[in-house]
Amino acid sequence: MRRLFRLKYPKTFFLCLCIILSYLFFSQPLGKNFLFSLGLDGYLGAFIAGLFFSFGFTTPFAIGAFIILSPKNILLASIAGSLGSVISNLILFGIIKNSFADEFNKFMKSIPVKKLNHLTLTIGKRTKHYLLYAFAGLVIASPLPDEVGVTMLTGLSHIKAFPLAVISFFCHFIGIFIFLSI
Repeated sequence: MRRLFRLKYPKTFFLCLCIILSYLFFSQPLGKNFLFSLGLDGYLGAFIAGLFFSFGFTTPFAIGAFIILSPKNILLASIAGSLGSVISNLILFGIIKNSFADEFNKFMKSIPVKKLNHLTLTIGKRTKHYLLYAFAGLVIASPLPDEVGVTMLTGLSHIKAFPLAVISFFCHFIGIFIFLSI
């Protein structure tokens, strides 16, 4: 029995399972009816879907919710969803900043990071930060897990909560607007 549930990549398997379950749930009228019966078909639904949009394993369900939502004003629904995502990212930021600080310090002192820093001296510190923010912003705006983007910003750039909230809001606004436009 143990061998049956012993997987080489359990997190990837679970993520794929979440994607499949989300597709099955939202492709049936049951999914849409369930959300609408809870009263989550408007801006409140966009806000709650935004809360789930930031976490890797719940992102497929948030995307499904965004796709079946039909808000009267896509702009306001995108703002509501982005606000929910900002709250989730600030929670991630607090967890990462407080519990991973010692590992970030060790990581920054590791040989591969020192070599990478040496290689990036040619592009300059300011350019390196812009590239880091741009890449992290793309990760945050995309359906990829925000944990990666927030960790990059928290650990590698020493960003504070307010700038992270602003970056998160605008990046999620773009991503959510695209899904609501579908």
